Amino acid sequence: MSSEEKTAPRKRLSREERRRQLLDVAWQLVREEGTDALSLGRLAEQAGVTKPVVYDHFETRNGLLLALYQEYDARQTAMLDTALAGCPADLPGRAWVIAEAYVDCVATQGREIPGVSAALAGSPELEALKRGYEGPFMDKCREALAPFAPTGDIGVAGLWVLVGAAEALSLAAAAGELPGETAKRELQATIVAMVLRQ
Repeated sequence: MSSEEKTAPRKRLSREERRRQLLDVAWQLVREEGTDALSLGRLAEQAGVTKPVVYDHFETRNGLLLALYQEYDARQTAMLDTALAGCPADLPGRAWVIAEAYVDCVATQGREIPGVSAALAGSPELEALKRGYEGPFMDKCREALAPFAPTGDIGVAGLWVLVGAAEALSLAAAAGELPGETAKRELQATIVAMVLRQ
């Protein structure tokens, strides 16, 4: 039997399976080499496919970065939904589950998401899309926290305080600049104080 006959035929991946493979390899590249190393050509090389395959899925580097951010956002949304579903019906409890879900999601993604976020911030179009994902997060937080606000609602400024504090504390924890538990407690305290000022 020749070596060609011994080699099993390569299984052709479905479009969804190929996209999943490419995203997994992209996350790995960002984790190991940073966002600057992420290009469609480099992704094709690392995934063992031709460049046209990668371009067919993402078209541009920005398209790839957006796909990575969308995946991160979906994970963050799922974590928050799960946390809020079984959360205590008091302000400290709700503030805690929001803080814990946010910090844990960023920690799960490790150092990759800050690079992806920074790369997205460099493009006005992509920054606008990123901001679009923050709206549903803020809506969930408003719904969870509004019953505890003196006015019965959470203003937009307060929600931006929550998002800004959540992002800053989570990224600091992911970078090892402070313990995750400290980031969660500080974010919980910030959320409680913000709600009580409404």
